[in-house]
Amino acid sequence: MSRVAKVRELMKEQELDGFILYSPYNLRYLANFTGTTGFILLTLEKAFFVTDARYTQQAQKQAQGFEVIEHKTGWVQMMADIIQKENIQSLGYEASHLTVEMLDIFEDYFSADMIPTYGLVEHVREIKDDKELDTIRKACSISDAAFLHILNVIKPGMREIDVATELDFYMRKQGATGVSFDTIVASGVRSSMPHGVASDKLIEQGDFVTLDFGCYYEGYASDMTRTIAVGEPSDILKEIYDITLQAQLKVIEAAGPGKTGKELDLIARDYIASRGYGDKFVHSTGHGLGLEVHEAPNVNRLADQKFVPGNVITDEPGIYLPGIGGVRIEDDLIITETGCEVIQKVTKELIIL
Repeated sequence: MSRVAKVRELMKEQELDGFILYSPYNLRYLANFTGTTGFILLTLEKAFFVTDARYTQQAQKQAQGFEVIEHKTGWVQMMADIIQKENIQSLGYEASHLTVEMLDIFEDYFSADMIPTYGLVEHVREIKDDKELDTIRKACSISDAAFLHILNVIKPGMREIDVATELDFYMRKQGATGVSFDTIVASGVRSSMPHGVASDKLIEQGDFVTLDFGCYYEGYASDMTRTIAVGEPSDILKEIYDITLQAQLKVIEAAGPGKTGKELDLIARDYIASRGYGDKFVHSTGHGLGLEVHEAPNVNRLADQKFVPGNVITDEPGIYLPGIGGVRIEDDLIITETGCEVIQKVTKELIIL
């Protein structure tokens, strides 16, 4: 069943005879459109792609199976005309992506009843096909290569921001179209900050350095974290590294179809708590990964959805000691028929440079 057909099945379940989409991720997923301005209007029989003159040729090439319409009087009016012509009575919209101002405009222009939807296309996106999985594997292989490269670059006296810049440009040189989020390089006491985006701080001898980074390749994201030592670290840092690694490995061992994000989160959380650092694990164990670096399904205390083959999730427990330092170790996992595939291939053993 095609992606559009799957969305139409969900439209029928929600009694929608039309659905308007504008999330750039969902436009790419359904229409393969990579431009910045476009809108999809689906009915149960037809598929329209509305854009302006800048992207008409691109949409005609990319949005196969869609009737591409170039608007000249404004896309809202164009959509209103289609809605009226197709006699759409119940029109779904992406509530998570729509401003109150735009909803007011829709209600003024559109003759249909406006029905909010939540995660309708995102639900379909949760299960990746073979091509998507191969693309994610390639994105992860680029970040793997970047990690191996940066090991030969990091040294005492280097600024965190310079490490981040080197990672970012190296991934682009390997074919990435961009980073999937602002690269985190947090050294020394700053490594106790889970989202310590790279700063001007100089890396010092004995520092732990947390590297959390990823890239986009053909629209799909990678997301990995490794923590390394520059010089001999303290005993307490070695201890929390080992605890974090064991928690991360326990999640990998347990991950598979039928498990929930809540169960995996509890495995990591319980183990870290059993070693005395439960209150120092301050974030979720993971999240879904795909066209967005954070998407469903989740791996947290509230995630009771069962995983199925084709889901892609992250596994990233951490321990953070303010004033001392912190550790996070992260892999991306594909849920398979029998368990999970760890996509990252680089070592997770503690590296001391």
